[in-house]
Amino acid sequence: MTDHTITRRNAIKLAGVAGLPLPSAMQAPAGGDVLAVVEKGDKRLAFFDAGTGQRLAEIVLGDYPHELVADRERKFAYVGHYGVEFSSVVGPGASAVFVVDLRARSLVRTIEIAPFNRIHGVGMDASDRLYVLSEEKATLIGFDAPITAPSRAVNTGGIKTHLFSITRDGQRAYVTGLLSHTVSLVRPYDAAIAPVLVTPGQLPESSCLSTDERTLYVGARRTPAVVAVDARTMRVRGEMKVAGDPLRVYTVSDDQLLVTDLANKTISMISTGLRPIWTVSVPGQPSAASFHPTKPIAYVSLLDTQRVAVLDLDRRQIVGTFATLRQPDASVLIPG
Repeated sequence: MTDHTITRRNAIKLAGVAGLPLPSAMQAPAGGDVLAVVEKGDKRLAFFDAGTGQRLAEIVLGDYPHELVADRERKFAYVGHYGVEFSSVVGPGASAVFVVDLRARSLVRTIEIAPFNRIHGVGMDASDRLYVLSEEKATLIGFDAPITAPSRAVNTGGIKTHLFSITRDGQRAYVTGLLSHTVSLVRPYDAAIAPVLVTPGQLPESSCLSTDERTLYVGARRTPAVVAVDARTMRVRGEMKVAGDPLRVYTVSDDQLLVTDLANKTISMISTGLRPIWTVSVPGQPSAASFHPTKPIAYVSLLDTQRVAVLDLDRRQIVGTFATLRQPDASVLIPG
């Protein structure tokens, strides 16, 4: 934990480049933007100055926290307690949700939700209602305000359910099943409606909805491809084959998606019409990304090199990195 200074790197020439400060245009002022990063290998949620990379604070959570989501005001974050290192690890995992005050940088409470275990996917709708996914029980769990205990649960119909996307009104959720190789459309507020499943490819893990919520984009890791699914009919519309491992897919705009390739250590921008736009290399395995709300910046967690890379989406290059503890994963930007 000795290097917390952001260094400049050329995304095309990753080796042998001397470190330089982050460009001043992207530096946050004192008391400015803060990036909260899950360090799952060291069971922490860490807080960094987004402009300098300085480590500001940390919260110790349980073993292997994974995904996190924050409310619209960036007051509270909710971290799923998965409890095992990777999805391939056998075991019961954990069965809790950590509630974090992002401004005070403190753990507010831990919500135990046994028998639902291996809590991985987490999400919120536009009304700040929380949803979490039990991988082991293949169940999507919903929380009403105040968020202190589960309010409802629905069966997803998949097996080894890992992540999900939710519509802004919370009425539809799309759940990926790693072992069933499916995506399930479920109704979080009506468990009487049976899940509707589609097989988009092999090992579907991440997904994202288009801005109009008519199309679901799925990263099928073993196909490997990014697949477009009609969000209403659950029929496959098309796919874009990729060379490596499309671990995460994110909606960037009305017509652009960002894809992290774990195998090739690249970040790609593709069109919502499934056409390549650009690709850059990153100095590590890109496990997750988050986005600045007002600047063209993505923060990419590098799983194997214990760093976060700062990606300028306009310039299409890495403009800096900063050090973390082991296995940085999901993150969220807290505006200053």
